[in-house]
Amino acid sequence: MTTTDDTPADPALSSLRRARDRFFSGRPPGDGVPEDLAQAWRRARFFGVPRDLAAPPRVRPPVDSPLLAAARPVLDRTAPTLSGAMGLVLVDSRCRALWSGGGHYAGTPAPDGMAGLDLSEKAVGHNSAALALRTGRRAEVHGPEHFLDLWQEVSAVSVPLYEPTAGRPAGTVTVVAPLGENRTAHPGAGLAEAIAHAIETELLGRARPPERVLLDAYLRRRAEGAAVVALDGSSRLISPEAARLLSHETLARLERHATALLRDAGTGPAAGPATGPEEHAPEEIAVPDGEIPVPEDEFAVPDGAGLTVRMTRLVHLGEVIGAVATVCTAARRARSAERRGHDRLPGLVGTSRPWRLTVSRATELARAVEPLLLIGEPGVGKTALAHALLGLRGTAAPRVVDAAEQVPGEVPRWCQALAEPPESEADGGAPPLLLRHAERLGQSDVAALLSLLAERPAVPLVATHTPGAPTGPCLSRLLDILAARSVTLPPLRERVEDIPALLVGLPRHPSPGRPPLTWSLDARRALEQHTWPGNVAELAHVVREVAGRRRATGPVRREELPYGLRVPPATRRLSGIERAERTAILEALRRHGDNKARAAESLGIGRATLYRKLRAYGMDQA
Repeated sequence: MTTTDDTPADPALSSLRRARDRFFSGRPPGDGVPEDLAQAWRRARFFGVPRDLAAPPRVRPPVDSPLLAAARPVLDRTAPTLSGAMGLVLVDSRCRALWSGGGHYAGTPAPDGMAGLDLSEKAVGHNSAALALRTGRRAEVHGPEHFLDLWQEVSAVSVPLYEPTAGRPAGTVTVVAPLGENRTAHPGAGLAEAIAHAIETELLGRARPPERVLLDAYLRRRAEGAAVVALDGSSRLISPEAARLLSHETLARLERHATALLRDAGTGPAAGPATGPEEHAPEEIAVPDGEIPVPEDEFAVPDGAGLTVRMTRLVHLGEVIGAVATVCTAARRARSAERRGHDRLPGLVGTSRPWRLTVSRATELARAVEPLLLIGEPGVGKTALAHALLGLRGTAAPRVVDAAEQVPGEVPRWCQALAEPPESEADGGAPPLLLRHAERLGQSDVAALLSLLAERPAVPLVATHTPGAPTGPCLSRLLDILAARSVTLPPLRERVEDIPALLVGLPRHPSPGRPPLTWSLDARRALEQHTWPGNVAELAHVVREVAGRRRATGPVRREELPYGLRVPPATRRLSGIERAERTAILEALRRHGDNKARAAESLGIGRATLYRKLRAYGMDQA
């Protein structure tokens, strides 16, 4: 959402107070004052802002504010949880206060006492809301950094709220607190970020469906690390990478291209404007859920050697609603080709670097018909990768043996079949063996496999192993032999960027009469913050659980997730003991299906104690 632009009280607040006094006495503030802060004071003096202003001036607030309508449910839920004199203020893009709650700020009691106050620099001088709107990043202003005497004992942090489809701040959410000496960070910074995430999700949910599709397309390509521009003929979203690579002339050219796509959409496939002989018609892709396959058509641009742009139409409900342009360097084209090579393995989803390296290594090893060992935590996808690798060999369907559910004597019988060489070169012999849960093998089965490998080292065997259980000497010897050709699969927590793609691929068979699930940005953020001890299998269980019990329409929201997933991050810095206790509570709630009575019993505490700890850790609003 935002990047941090902290402006803490550094140097010490007492030094800043002396510098501020020198400034108002007509002397230079001194070398210890940051130049940005000194310039902000000088601007306020130029605007004629009186330092002893009793209260900010009032302006007429907007009659119907979409920002306030979207933010009010979030703010109303949050304000009662604020501690002490901490306050909360919502400001629009013109720096007009729309709402306030909690404690007090600017000498005006809350709630709603600040509605209509003008907090712009021209009215009140330097403050965090004006700074966040100007920079587009989180900003903190402490005590003497403010221009007004009124706010010398106030510390404020503001986080900009971005419009879903315009890419510009629609306002800010500000958390204020009494000033503390030698403060290096605002205590409400995490809370302000969490509230801003929730409000932006509300804004996204109220956006028109085509706008949501365009925004989701843009965010997905950005999450993949692409330099991307999303255009709908009237506005554009430009990633910082694309802004750095493309000139204003090329951006204008892309806008003309997108406008032509929309204009020609009603008359059939558009080839785009004839702006140069090197351009090709863009691929047209229907995106009911905002998914963007990588397009194949691209054209060169004169902004740099080897620089090309891939243009993809976005089609929503049969209509072209815009386009996404991906800027490709030579290095990125090579990585895309590498990913497309991995996509040939059926049933596998993911483009993150850990996953691609794993698949690449496994594919290389699987080209030779020799034993292969796949290692990983429960639920990481070992069996799916094994099936894909065996399918790559083009042999007969494998015989699957699960050591956790085996029939006595089954493994030795198949070892005997594999030990028999084919009668001719045309005869492939026995089908390959896929052995699941090698850690559960009995001693007789391990002995049969060791004998097989000694007699026929190049046997078509793929085994999966989940570390953790104690191993005897025979099994350890077997694993040591297989370890020479082994691949370790990364857990889901190490490739969270693959979660959006997994969410699309997991619900293969939605319930009759129900559309496929789509996910709000807030829900995706919650899923990406989870540690996933059960990995992809746990994610699939969550998707099935949500799909089975939801009755609402539209994207899945954070509050529809299981309790342990929808709990927001802690709003304050926790000690090591507190973090461990919070994690234990979340795990207990997850194990017991959000049943607080059973969770409290498993933790050995009373329900009243559990509820008190939930409130203390900010988990009672989930």
